[in-house]
Amino acid sequence: MSRSAHVTSGPYAPPAPARTLTAVSADGARLHVEVHGPEDAPPVVLSHGWTCSTAFWAAQIRDLAADHRVIAYDQRGHGRSPANPACTTGALADDLEAVLARTLARGEKALVVGHSMGGMTVMAAAERPRFREHAAAVLLCSTGSSRLVAQSRVVPLRAGRVRTWITGRVLGSRAPLGPVAPVARSVLKYATMGAGSAPHMVEACARIVHACPRAARHAWSAVLAALDLDHGVRRLSPPTAVLHGASDRLTPAVHARALVAALPHCVGLTELPGVGHMTPIEAPELVTARIRDLVGTYVTGAVPEHGSTPAQIKEGA
Repeated sequence: MSRSAHVTSGPYAPPAPARTLTAVSADGARLHVEVHGPEDAPPVVLSHGWTCSTAFWAAQIRDLAADHRVIAYDQRGHGRSPANPACTTGALADDLEAVLARTLARGEKALVVGHSMGGMTVMAAAERPRFREHAAAVLLCSTGSSRLVAQSRVVPLRAGRVRTWITGRVLGSRAPLGPVAPVARSVLKYATMGAGSAPHMVEACARIVHACPRAARHAWSAVLAALDLDHGVRRLSPPTAVLHGASDRLTPAVHARALVAALPHCVGLTELPGVGHMTPIEAPELVTARIRDLVGTYVTGAVPEHGSTPAQIKEGA
């Protein structure tokens, strides 16, 4: 990853991994994997979203690696994972299984966290044997299972066919994003972040998104436009928490509510007021705290489980 692909100082500068390795997916796709923290610590697996990379999780990795084994990987065509012509939800599920097989011992349990397309990766893998073997619990951040373009509010028009058509063209554009300039930052902030996001947060997101290869961005946009993983949500059997930003334009609150209603074992909905789509960067402490809570409850058993009834939790950003 080049220096321009992420910020190099501050809380969003990616820390150096304890080790890096390559996971090979079912079709031969090679995936860049990073492992942070002590080898004997409870594992957390992080799956990033569309146009992002392992750098997206820098704030979580920096905190969690003190006492967790944090496993982060680049989705195919993103970050340091080479492009591959197979761009499907099945390929995403294959890739997650390959990462789990490469980094976890047989039967070892982990918390699996997915943001945006990373959450869709988890839904696609819901019935996969390797996923079921290793997932003690799941955290879905800022994600949805279907109708992403129709329900997106990135284009400021009333819902309907015109907005859906324009949104599809905007998100699926083949145009290069160009350098991270003031106008580009403003557009990215409007589309993906809350109005109160600090400049250093916007800069961190912009560097990551602009570094995504144009071909990968376009190819995966087509997958997301046609997404239908409602069946995967209904078969996602591990205890699953949902977290979303109340100001998310890309995957508005309707998606979070649908996930809560469909999940067989939902263990809570966390809504972050004033936060947009980029929750791990916009509200790093709150996202990390939710990860720690889920690890303590379902991976190490250090925190007693307080039932499995979904709870609406509103936390200030």
